[in-house]
Amino acid sequence: MESADRIPELRKLLDGANYAYYVDADPLMPDSEYDKLLRELIDLEETHPEHFDKTSPSQRVGGEPISAFESVAHRIPMQSIDNTYTVEDICGWYDRMCDLLSEPPICTCDPKIDGVAISLRYEDGVLLQAITRGDGERGDDVTAQVRSIRSVPLRLRGEFIPAVIEVRGEIYMPNASFDKINEERKAQGDQLFANARNATAGTLKSLDPKTVSERNLAFLCHGRGEVNWNDEPDTWHEFVAAVKKLGIPVADQLVVCHSAQQITEAVESFEEQKNDLGFGIDGMVIRVDSFGSQTKLGSTAKSPRWCIAFKYPAEQGKTLLTKVDWQVGKNGTLTPRATMNPIFLAGTTVQHATLHNIDEIHRKDIRVGDLVVVEKAGEIIPQVVSSIPSARDGAQEKTAPPVMCPVCEGPVEKEGPKLYCVNPECPAQFREKVKWFAARDQMDIDGLGEKVVDQLVDAGLVHHFADLYTLTKDDLLPLEGFAEKSAVALVDAIEDSKTRGLARVLSGVGIRLVGRATAKTIARVYSNLDLLQQATVDDFVSLHDFGLITAETLHKAIHSKQGQELFHKLAEVGVVLSQEQNATVDPAFANKTMVITGTLAQWERKALTEELEKRGAKVTGSVSKKTDVVIAGESAGSKLKKANDLGIEVWDEEQLAARLSL
Repeated sequence: MESADRIPELRKLLDGANYAYYVDADPLMPDSEYDKLLRELIDLEETHPEHFDKTSPSQRVGGEPISAFESVAHRIPMQSIDNTYTVEDICGWYDRMCDLLSEPPICTCDPKIDGVAISLRYEDGVLLQAITRGDGERGDDVTAQVRSIRSVPLRLRGEFIPAVIEVRGEIYMPNASFDKINEERKAQGDQLFANARNATAGTLKSLDPKTVSERNLAFLCHGRGEVNWNDEPDTWHEFVAAVKKLGIPVADQLVVCHSAQQITEAVESFEEQKNDLGFGIDGMVIRVDSFGSQTKLGSTAKSPRWCIAFKYPAEQGKTLLTKVDWQVGKNGTLTPRATMNPIFLAGTTVQHATLHNIDEIHRKDIRVGDLVVVEKAGEIIPQVVSSIPSARDGAQEKTAPPVMCPVCEGPVEKEGPKLYCVNPECPAQFREKVKWFAARDQMDIDGLGEKVVDQLVDAGLVHHFADLYTLTKDDLLPLEGFAEKSAVALVDAIEDSKTRGLARVLSGVGIRLVGRATAKTIARVYSNLDLLQQATVDDFVSLHDFGLITAETLHKAIHSKQGQELFHKLAEVGVVLSQEQNATVDPAFANKTMVITGTLAQWERKALTEELEKRGAKVTGSVSKKTDVVIAGESAGSKLKKANDLGIEVWDEEQLAARLSL
């Protein structure tokens, strides 16, 4: 056989092996054989470049790192699903479906995978684009990363291929892969991933597709977006069977149900087997099966009415608490972390859990050496629920609060239930502050994630926020994960962040009690650093929704030696320390504290929050006596009740629209 003739045979063998492994769950060959055939194919394609095909199995690996992620609009929004936690709620939802449809609907139940939501678009059978959920309206284009995932077909199978099909689903990390990665990170002295979902999200955000390829991510379909398919099925369970034939992996646990009782039985039965699947499951999705009925039922602004997610209760277990460590956060907060004998919970092995704060430790009387109850639910960080005093033998030790910072040995002070390292030069605080400074809601420096920050600090390249703005491409190239394009992209992203404005800087530098909303309030009144530094504590107290403690903390921070040096150095490297005043500030909204609750038909919550803030309002998450207005949508609950009890003004969507149009 001519060597070039071997290429299509190898492609067929490798595509067949992927289909058998990920769709049929019936492997055709060991990994070593697959790797051998893939290496042969790559060598032949290099020898015969005229046979290049972007859907070849060889094109999953070896791509160059991309410079940045592009934000892309979804053709059909990726909505989230409402959650429920009781069988009674499931039955109530089913009764509503019966009333709205005037007949009992056929429903399906399938696993709710604990991963990262993704939309895969195929045109004429070829994978064209992969987009993360993002805010539901727009997501990041991660096509280069997703192409390296073996369970995602690059070309669909069969004769009757849809002209266009978008399948929605979850990218996840199998438990075995997660455990292996954490073992490797532990051996290298790297920080461990908290859970498989975080590891998956972090992996997908890597600009280098090779990182994704190495971490053995997988994909399962759980929904559909835009479809142009002459043979499209009429129901979800038929759609699942059809896309499986196209080569798209689906969950094998789908159950068709004809009543609320059958749904309940399916949910309860699946709970017993969910931890045996080898990947994270945190519930079941229950949906009306008929696409026609789904269209009739429609959606709210946030979620489809025709489906609901049942979340299983947190899984608990007992193990021995062996040590309590104290971790230092960006504002000097000391957070206790439990180290325990490993315990298998909710599909993963747990060895560490949060203990919240010293008061909580004492309230629960948790001691080193105790047998403790540990809880883990979905992506929630494991926590120690309680100790078991009856199991004590006298060797247990009460947990005492540290008097010195475990990192810098500086003094520790207690404020309320929390402990703080009060040394402003503490290196642990600085590392966390840089991560906070670079985050999306602060300076929004794309590509400057936790791993990169750790490398920059460890390499001695960054000792101050201002040092970020002096980094060069040559500084970055020796670091892990950087190539020419990614290094240039990060330098450019850091440069772009200089013009974010004073509010972002104030929020980003980590002044205690000054978060994003508070920083916006400050910058609306004091539009540049000079004006801010001239203000007194009394001036700050007079700001909307400011208290004396916040005012004193802010004044001390900007007038301290460290604060003055901070802003001086940022100004020297060109960071803008002023704020353009927004001409759209509306007297009807200015200085009002507002709360949004319930589901709004005409507004996405984040967009409405931004609009209200542009007009001068402060949007908070909880109702109190300081709240001026509550905007209540459909299914508004306890916040609306509290607003009514306190006599707070409440607007529905019609009233909101009227005031916005004034």
